[in-house]
Amino acid sequence: MRQEKDSMGVFDIPDDVYYGVQTARAVENFPISGIKSDPDFIKASVYIKKAAAKVNAELSQIDKKLSEAIIKAADEVLSGELIENFVVDVYQAGAGTSHNMNTNEVLANRAIELLGGKKGDYKTLSPNDHVNCAQSTNDFFPTAMRLAALIKSKTLLKVIEKCEKSFTEKGDEFFPIIKAGRTHLQDAVPVRLGREFQVYSRILHDHKIRLENALAELKVLGIGGTAAGTGLNAHPQYQPKIVSELSKLIDSDLQGASDLMLAMQSMAPFVSVASALRSLALDLTKICNDLRLMDSGPTTGLSEIKLPAVQPGSSIMPGKVNPSMIEMMNQVCFQVIGCSSTIDYCSQAGQFELNVMMPVINFNLLHSMEIFTNALNSWNEKCVKGIVANPDRCKRYAESSLSNVTALNPLIGYLKAAEVAKKVLATGKTIKEICLEENLVDKNKLDEALNLEKQVGK
Repeated sequence: MRQEKDSMGVFDIPDDVYYGVQTARAVENFPISGIKSDPDFIKASVYIKKAAAKVNAELSQIDKKLSEAIIKAADEVLSGELIENFVVDVYQAGAGTSHNMNTNEVLANRAIELLGGKKGDYKTLSPNDHVNCAQSTNDFFPTAMRLAALIKSKTLLKVIEKCEKSFTEKGDEFFPIIKAGRTHLQDAVPVRLGREFQVYSRILHDHKIRLENALAELKVLGIGGTAAGTGLNAHPQYQPKIVSELSKLIDSDLQGASDLMLAMQSMAPFVSVASALRSLALDLTKICNDLRLMDSGPTTGLSEIKLPAVQPGSSIMPGKVNPSMIEMMNQVCFQVIGCSSTIDYCSQAGQFELNVMMPVINFNLLHSMEIFTNALNSWNEKCVKGIVANPDRCKRYAESSLSNVTALNPLIGYLKAAEVAKKVLATGKTIKEICLEENLVDKNKLDEALNLEKQVGK
């Protein structure tokens, strides 16, 4: 064990860990969920500390030798080392002070070792005075949130693109197949199965654009505002220099906020991203429900398509196969919607110069992105790509749909067509049989009107 001291007193810490006294207090205070910081959030946090060390040395705010040690320690963490030392629960002290100090202490203690000292010797290099130089939790944490979301979104956007492409390919494959349309879950005019899948693709494309637009708001950083957005204790050139450095580190066109106080108070950019994810989840739920219904059966449902079988569907009914990937995707969508609601509540819970609910906003946003990325990838590979059509079933439903009578409106009028529909339903005869028996339409015109290819268009 080693002893470390902070403003509250002395605390015993295992000698082999790289975190320090304030982190140890947080571990003791917040044994809440057992969930630790997201890896991309750790990476984003360390990027900030690395950039700050470089910029502060350039501006003569810290010694160059200390800066080099901090940067080297940061690079070790970015390469995957020391990650087990980021131990603070996601539910922690307001604003994220515990996480900030966890990051400061890990980098400080490793930098001290690199300088030839022993962990906890903060006279050599201080977590607060050197690693945290020109920063406060209040500008560091929301900046790390932004960077982490931008980093994580890159994979999510690529997966959305893959799903979009899969639906486009299925749309082309299924385009010749005509099926019964349905509105209100009742028979409607015929449509192309391929067009339904093309629409799913375009829905995903539009949501990708919405998400990209929302993510652009996160590129405006409030770093340099320090404690209350006034920039106290930061060099006048610190903000533009660290924003430039961070842009290089995450390969993104970041910019400094014109109003640092605003950037630290308002959580609106995170609400925008969460809302974009929520909107995507709502439409994905609709798509999943469509696919589930089209695959229902196989003998007592629609059975117009067949989803890939990935596992047995029942512990008691032999041969039963469920739409398991669809069910998983629905559950993830509902979780994302719940996370968005949590972010909404947290965003309005700030007071004056700070929103202390940032840790919960951060956890829910990154969690949504993570599970969406993983779920969409599995759903695409194990479900969407393997969907096959049942052309015979589609054709049978399309030809027998009562709503095909709609094509007769221009020939005999709506009311007369409605009478035909009633007689079809009552007698079991076809639309064509009723029309010919009652001499309502010339046979050639009738055949042309009831031609399904003509009804669905190209």
